[in-house]
Amino acid sequence: MPGAEPFSSDGGDVGVLVCHGFTGSPQSMRPLAQSLAAEGFSVRLPRLPGHGTTWQEMNRTQWADWLACAESAFAELVDSCDRVFVAGLSMGGALALRIAERQAPHVAGLALVNPCVTLGDPRLVALPVLKHVLASLPGIASDIAQPERTELAYDRTPLKALHSFVQAFPEVVRDLPQVTQPLLLMRSAVDHVVPAKSSQLVLSRVSSKDVTEIVLERSFHVATLDYDADVIERETLAFIRRVTG
Repeated sequence: MPGAEPFSSDGGDVGVLVCHGFTGSPQSMRPLAQSLAAEGFSVRLPRLPGHGTTWQEMNRTQWADWLACAESAFAELVDSCDRVFVAGLSMGGALALRIAERQAPHVAGLALVNPCVTLGDPRLVALPVLKHVLASLPGIASDIAQPERTELAYDRTPLKALHSFVQAFPEVVRDLPQVTQPLLLMRSAVDHVVPAKSSQLVLSRVSSKDVTEIVLERSFHVATLDYDADVIERETLAFIRRVTG
């Protein structure tokens, strides 16, 4: 899809991995990635497997593929940078947390926007059966308050892929106490995709002592493209600068 290309920039010795969300594309995180690159950071914003093409292709990918892609980009930054941060939107936030759980010594800090580690929809219990009957359901894209902004994402939700994502929730949540890194969590006051209890779960279970929570009052789920995009960029930059001293 035009506009769904990954973004990469080699800058200084501080790196930032940026991860987009489920059924989305790098487009949703490109403004943040570019703002970080403009400040001299080394940045990687990969296009996760199955994203930015067709929802049918995404239905042939799973959580392990998305995590492997994110960890590969993270490894690039670890090899070339002294300190590496991870930022993520929605599922990208879950990927960031999983990387912090699995590779704690190499993660300098986390900047999360509406991280998704639970959905809480009782209908999801039907997914193991439903995914064999229906290939997809209507999409969740473009939950944005600003009327002229649009997320480049699928208009259908591929159910096999969704089931794989949901199956990853327990391991991410189980290991949240292993997250000790400085944490910046930015959540929308109104989010029609991810429930508020997802951010609450993250905040209540991580072991991080340095935690900053910011409520985005003007934006919906895809806040990185919404009215508070400038807040996210400014706060993420300030957070990284503070942690790196």
